[in-house]
Amino acid sequence: MSFKGFTSQDFDVFAVEGLDERMEAIKQHVRPKLEELGRHFSSVLTEKTNEEMFFHVAKHARRKVNPPDDTWVAFANNKRGYKKLPHFQIGLFGSHVFIWFAVIYESPVKEELGHALKEQISTIEKQIPDTFYWSVDHTKPEAMQHNSISKEQLNDMFERLSTVKKAELLCGVQLKPEDDQVQDGQAFLKKAEKVFDTLLPLYETSMRIYVQHA
Repeated sequence: MSFKGFTSQDFDVFAVEGLDERMEAIKQHVRPKLEELGRHFSSVLTEKTNEEMFFHVAKHARRKVNPPDDTWVAFANNKRGYKKLPHFQIGLFGSHVFIWFAVIYESPVKEELGHALKEQISTIEKQIPDTFYWSVDHTKPEAMQHNSISKEQLNDMFERLSTVKKAELLCGVQLKPEDDQVQDGQAFLKKAEKVFDTLLPLYETSMRIYVQHA
């Protein structure tokens, strides 16, 4: 795959004023790269998960006024959609690239998943590298670095997933625009694959619960 990496121009699209203008910039500069990553990693993740994985590039179709602050490609084992499923994401805010495992507010298994993650908390705490991040809202760029949170805070995030209707949980990495692994396409592919390998146990736990729930 000849992915060229992300450039400053890709991050600058989020400074473009106006919904139509920003969407045009995203379509021109960023979306082709997300589609390229989608084709590549849907195959990679199919092999890693032993499930057929499909990619979904954000279209932002529901937006009528406010331009998007980020955009992404998501990977799930359903051709029609990903929002209810445990899934993976690669995307951009103006400030960074993110590579996530995600369970967002549409998921029907958050209560059960929160309980399961609490039971595995000691293992998860050790499995997740210090440099990874946790987020509780996929729409915001802010996230907490794993080595900066306590076991109690991690437990609170899992508890919140079980008890709060709009709760979300994301885990992965954030990379700055100037990072060599962002600008060098081949380095980015290697980095993203390594991140997905690390996140695979979280995905597998989540999918077991999703299948049981279904």
